[in-house]
Amino acid sequence: MAWRRPSRRPWRRLLVPLTALILALPSPAGAATGRSASGSAAAGYGVAGPYPTAVEVGTVTTLYYPRDIARSDRRHPVIVWGNGTFAFPVVYRDLLLHWASHGFIVAAANTPQSNLGISMRAGIDLLTQRNSDPGSVFHGRVDLEHVGASGHSQGGAGAITVGADSRVDTVVPIQPGPLADVDGVRGPVLLLAGQNDSIVPPALVKAFYNDADHVPAVYGELRGADHFTVVGDPGPFAAPTTAWFRFQLMGDQAARTEFFGPDCGICVDTRTWSDVRRNALAVQLPA
Repeated sequence: MAWRRPSRRPWRRLLVPLTALILALPSPAGAATGRSASGSAAAGYGVAGPYPTAVEVGTVTTLYYPRDIARSDRRHPVIVWGNGTFAFPVVYRDLLLHWASHGFIVAAANTPQSNLGISMRAGIDLLTQRNSDPGSVFHGRVDLEHVGASGHSQGGAGAITVGADSRVDTVVPIQPGPLADVDGVRGPVLLLAGQNDSIVPPALVKAFYNDADHVPAVYGELRGADHFTVVGDPGPFAAPTTAWFRFQLMGDQAARTEFFGPDCGICVDTRTWSDVRRNALAVQLPA
């Protein structure tokens, strides 16, 4: 389903680009599973899924996927990923493998400049070709009807840009940079910010959320998180992103209740989230 409206003035393109976002590994103090101290059901999605994983490093795209996909009895949804400035997929390896362990095929762009989304779209093209190739382990195992996009910082802006692609059903920008126009996004969006992020401050992510009134949009601000919390050990970002994609791309109804309905899990989990907002279209979606 696509929600559309006429585009408003793309004022974000006038903002000064973020510069010198050199990613560094965070301290090991981050929560390894993303478990919520308040007992929100999203905590379960921070635990690794049932699939052993594998990695294929290519020239344009690195694939993270269920290792035994050739023998799988199902098709697996796709997540395309964009890196932050000066970063490559290996920086986010733990998060991307986490998604693969839950049954997703993750196509991560091998570029430190993801803003335009060109290499992210190439990941969809690659998996389309592999899915039709009888000699590929991905043959007939890629669910191209269910595709999500995500990324961090500049890559988060890239995910917003890729959200205008008709093949993309939903986007999860993590602390997205300013150079994107959310008016083009066609499906539901989960916008994630860090309470203590001084590089992409929460106010910038809230501006995207406020502008995304043509699609169901949820804003979540992780308590105590800075700009590098997602790097290396994904910590508290693993559970909500996995829950969102499991509902949007796999139809997991338990994951749905984390975001929708009157008592949504992240809405009541005040120990994990410093701010949660849902726009009118998201509030209308039942649990």
